[in-house]
Amino acid sequence: MAAHTTIGSVSESELLGRILPLFGRSPYAGAGVVVPPGDDAAVLATTGSVVLTTDSMVRGRDWRDDWSSGHDVGIKVVAQNVSDVAAMGAVATGLLVAVAADPETELAWVLDLTAGIAAAAEDARCPVVGGDLSSAPSGVVVVSVTAFGDLGGRTPVLRSGARPGDVVAVAGSLGWSGAGLALHEQGREDPIAGEGPGRHLDEVDKAVSLLMWFHRSPRPPWESGPLAAQAGATSMIDVSDGLVRDGARIATASGVELALDEEALRLGFLTGPIETALGAEAGWPQVLAGGEEHSLLATFPEGAVPEDAAAPWTVVGRVLEAGPQGPRLTVGGAVPSVTGWDHFAG
Repeated sequence: MAAHTTIGSVSESELLGRILPLFGRSPYAGAGVVVPPGDDAAVLATTGSVVLTTDSMVRGRDWRDDWSSGHDVGIKVVAQNVSDVAAMGAVATGLLVAVAADPETELAWVLDLTAGIAAAAEDARCPVVGGDLSSAPSGVVVVSVTAFGDLGGRTPVLRSGARPGDVVAVAGSLGWSGAGLALHEQGREDPIAGEGPGRHLDEVDKAVSLLMWFHRSPRPPWESGPLAAQAGATSMIDVSDGLVRDGARIATASGVELALDEEALRLGFLTGPIETALGAEAGWPQVLAGGEEHSLLATFPEGAVPEDAAAPWTVVGRVLEAGPQGPRLTVGGAVPSVTGWDHFAG
């Protein structure tokens, strides 16, 4: 086909004929799938309770084509869904993918999106079992994923279970995606993407490239969710809107204070790529409030924080009784001035 073939120039059957084989190549494509794509609905095997979540990405709102490829978008939309499943203590078992796109959207972009979804799904050991295609108005592209998860007979880990005396811990990074977004918004060029023959990348270049890459296509520590549940996590949440906002959600649901240790946060998450690329002053707000990280924030009884070599848990605070001010999150004893991401603010 020509390089600039649009999806409007092929039939739905032809488009599906190009997409579905990409989803079927994973060695996990048949794991737990009783009825694969091809009927009115797929059927998944389950051990009991089913975890469900969904997220959408909209061109121009959740990604920009001058920053992100279709492959990047595919990875990110899977990551944010699988992380929500992991935050309940479950293992992702199936994905439904829905795409609504302007018929003038290039076929190559859709196939690149499909390849990104397939790669992330394989990484998560979670098959794509179906979905939907639809046309959209001029310029509009919306990608939605619904994820299914299996608790394996365990009780789901909720936001409301944190208790005074618990420790607070994070699996994964904090602020990398927000810092990467800030660098994109500054108009920075990814040093690796622009690297020429013989060019030497210094530590700043490496940090900038890492953060910009992570914003475009994050890889959260979703394996840590079920491990945290097995270890006895009392509450857990996917950090999608920033540490401050999502931590406050645990505090409110549990009726407690999450007292975070500023020194532990700076040492564990500001020191490194963020401080190297942005400096401490600009980087600190990203650690506290940067969105789209999809790391895990959880509370555990003293001594129960799991040892996860793939994505170590970092203890960042304690759970206290709520004071006269009511449930809240504090950092170094004070309520932070930054608040995190809000989809409908401003």
